[in-house]
Amino acid sequence: MRMRPIFWMLFAPAALCGATLFLRPQEWAPGPHTRLSPTTIYAYRQWQSAGLDVQKGDVITVQAKGEWQYSPFVGLHGPEGGGRPVTVATYPLRGEDGGVLLGRIGDGAPFYVGRWTTVVATEAGRLYFRINDDLLGDNKGQLTLTIEVRTPTEAAR
Repeated sequence: MRMRPIFWMLFAPAALCGATLFLRPQEWAPGPHTRLSPTTIYAYRQWQSAGLDVQKGDVITVQAKGEWQYSPFVGLHGPEGGGRPVTVATYPLRGEDGGVLLGRIGDGAPFYVGRWTTVVATEAGRLYFRINDDLLGDNKGQLTLTIEVRTPTEAAR
């Protein structure tokens, strides 16, 4: 008689777990390393964290919308920049347009993002963004980014 309560205490939870896994297996599978994250990046701030950590080899896709300006003499423009390549040594990324959206992983080298880009992470670290400008005090506006991070196996699918 004492075996019945022990049997039910062991069997009932196992049966419930099994039934749950059988009925909804997709919800119990590990979630993919895919994350869509809307992030706002302001023209008047230094490197701004997107709140996402990436691993070496991750595929990062960034789409940017909005308007900002890096100089009162240029006016508002999109994330592709103001149409004037810069060679000033104090800009984060020389050779690209002033006002273009830049990205960086950890303390790594900045890379061009613009309106849309897909890059493969060459190192692990936190994802950061900013405007390509050296004097941020006269900037205005912001961009909204949609960021997708996929592992190499997800990207191959």
